[in-house]
Amino acid sequence: MNSAEIANLHQLAYEYICDEAALNNLCDDLRQASVVTLDTEFVRTRTLKPQLGLLQVYDGKRLALIDPVLISDLSAFTQILTNENIVKVLHSCSEDIEALHTNLGVTPNPLFDTQFAASILGKGASIGYANMVETFFSISLDKGESRTDWMARPLSNNQLDYAAADVTYLMAAYDELASELEERNLTHCVFSESEALILKKTHPFPAEYAYLTLSNNWKLSPRSLYALKHLAHWRLDLARLEDIAINFVIKEASMFEIAMKLPQNSSQLHQIHGLFGKQLRLYANDILRIVNDARSASEEMFPAKPQRLIDFQVHKKATADIKLIIEETAEKTGIPSPVLASKKQIGQVLRWCWVTQDETELQGLKPDLLTGWRRVLFIERLEALFSEQGTYETLRGL
Repeated sequence: MNSAEIANLHQLAYEYICDEAALNNLCDDLRQASVVTLDTEFVRTRTLKPQLGLLQVYDGKRLALIDPVLISDLSAFTQILTNENIVKVLHSCSEDIEALHTNLGVTPNPLFDTQFAASILGKGASIGYANMVETFFSISLDKGESRTDWMARPLSNNQLDYAAADVTYLMAAYDELASELEERNLTHCVFSESEALILKKTHPFPAEYAYLTLSNNWKLSPRSLYALKHLAHWRLDLARLEDIAINFVIKEASMFEIAMKLPQNSSQLHQIHGLFGKQLRLYANDILRIVNDARSASEEMFPAKPQRLIDFQVHKKATADIKLIIEETAEKTGIPSPVLASKKQIGQVLRWCWVTQDETELQGLKPDLLTGWRRVLFIERLEALFSEQGTYETLRGL
């Protein structure tokens, strides 16, 4: 698109699709496209899963707002999402993937994330959509409806205008980013990154090990850790079963206090901070059952103390050595080092190699540096590093 065409995008008329006939007609046209831009609007306040309120799509010709609240059969659109001949372009798509997967049962494929594409090209780390549009095209977007209730009907004209703008400029941004990525031979990295993100979003963490994701779990006594493990397991199972936001079951701080104090009756349970009347009325029996089980558990039933990287004497040296590899790779490839690997991603590798109950492995995944486009860049040097004079003993292979 040239600058005049981009400037006129704000005048582009959108269609409000609220019945199956109109949706099928739209999808007949979308099947002819090689690229479509996509966004979702959803609500997640008291629910664990996002409630899908609107789908926005633009193929360069038709700009449509699809109402999933009013349309019961969205199968025609799910076929577009999974059509491998159509690139789906989204911006900062982590939550969109989750919303689509939990509501429609599919994920977009192939998927191009303009936020990641911009970051790998050095155009800003985690740049927001409005900032990207302003940076690329000197156009300011109205973000006044960003906290609106997308499940309420009817949707206002302001809501619809706001939603339409979220995909209107994505096509122009995609054109600009895709061209530069192709020149630098980095296109495959963007699609690989999206594939990895989809795997994470579609591999739920086992509820049995939910306690391992809680901070400060290592501070608890063995018996209290046993209680926390079963409380966290119960909480996540219940949240998933009844689609309740996890903190509306019980807050993390309250779980820790229960695990430490091990209250024996309702009176003692009422003294736990952060537990309210409804929670006590609904869940007191379950909580006391778990606590009583913890009180009577034998020592051989206690979970192992959670391991931290700081518990390993060589973790600082290993981290520094990996950072050096990353910096040298950044200089060689021109990819910003924070995009190549964050502090968290370095920690993933070390935990994978050293920690017995590694969260990444428990989720059925591998560390980011050992998969996809990053593996090609790092695997040889990481293998050399971990085999060098046996400096870093590994629990499992890279």
